Amino acid sequence: MATTSVKAGAGVKEQVYAWEGKDKSGKTVKGELRAGGEAIVNVTLRRQGIMVTKVKKKAYRSGKKVTDKDITMFTRQLATMMKAGVPLLQSFDIVGKGHANPSMAKLIMDLRGDIETGTSLNNAFRKYPLYFDPLFCNLVGAGEQAGILEDLLTRLAIYKEKTLAIKAKIKSALTYPIAVLSVAFIVTAVIMIWVVPAFKSVFESFGADLPAPTVFVMNMSAFFVQWWYLIFGGLFAGLYFFFQSWRRSTVMQRRMDLLMLKLPIFGEVIRKATIARWTRTLATMFAAGVPLVEALDSVGGASGNALYVEATKKIQTEVSTGTSLTVSMQNANVFPSIVTQMVAIGEESGALDSMLGKVADFFEEEVDEAVSALSSLMEPLIMAILGVLIGGLVVAMYLPIFKLGAVV
Repeated sequence: MATTSVKAGAGVKEQVYAWEGKDKSGKTVKGELRAGGEAIVNVTLRRQGIMVTKVKKKAYRSGKKVTDKDITMFTRQLATMMKAGVPLLQSFDIVGKGHANPSMAKLIMDLRGDIETGTSLNNAFRKYPLYFDPLFCNLVGAGEQAGILEDLLTRLAIYKEKTLAIKAKIKSALTYPIAVLSVAFIVTAVIMIWVVPAFKSVFESFGADLPAPTVFVMNMSAFFVQWWYLIFGGLFAGLYFFFQSWRRSTVMQRRMDLLMLKLPIFGEVIRKATIARWTRTLATMFAAGVPLVEALDSVGGASGNALYVEATKKIQTEVSTGTSLTVSMQNANVFPSIVTQMVAIGEESGALDSMLGKVADFFEEEVDEAVSALSSLMEPLIMAILGVLIGGLVVAMYLPIFKLGAVV
């Protein structure tokens, strides 16, 4: 399928048009053209000797939102295409048209259109900061300047794949207990609102004093029945406003990041994952030839934790005044000794990027082991919590029946 394009005039919004026609030999050809209107499509194709028979603006179906996984897959595909010698614009065509998510396909074709009109790859990515962070753009820019774009895209793909894998492990470790406890809350609420009142009417016919646990559960049930809409409404509203403030307020983000690191079981896993991301990012930037001070601009944000963002700013300030990276990291007081020792060896041997990569590998393995251990620990712990909660309710409701049976 032939593909051609034209640069639209200034101020004209470009669209992608699918066209069909016949060339000078009478052969039917078809393709896509990015232009400012159907008239420009017709004029451009006539200049190329193509008799146009059909022009239609290409509509993109609305799809799912573009995720980190989509961007990671796109980076890997683009790196593979370019390493195989496929021209850049053709690489965008192949990746964009074969993508399962229409939203991602549209983003790729928009990027292609920008590059087609003379924009550098780095600047094209910078137009979409929601999807391509400064780290991504800086590495692509460094690759373009040094003429090693294929290698830098490969490094970037590896970096994003490893970062995505760590995030997935952390999410899986947190999702399981949250999901089970949420289901337990719903089951408990159902028992309180519908099951316990049925027992209550039976117990009232006994005409005898009920055990204290049964009275406590029945009083709690009465509270649930009377105020269930406030309980559920308050819970969902509280969670909504909590997550909104967490997402929008930097003060809230900092407090929650500090709290997450202090959690008894999960805190250490999150700390290791943060250090792995921090060292992996710095290793990738430094290996790409980005100066250390400039590289530290992107490293803090990539760590995903406010404490490490602040520590990175202090490290950057000290490094810019001539202090070694090792001493600056020791002064920040957020890195284990193994990290600073490996960095010191890297600085002395001139292989800082290699040492940082090994530190990242080490902590990624630590996260893997910690998540596995955490999963093994959480299952019996959650079962015990559910046993006490649900079992306690069942026992409390059957105590009067046992008491009645003993009297009889």
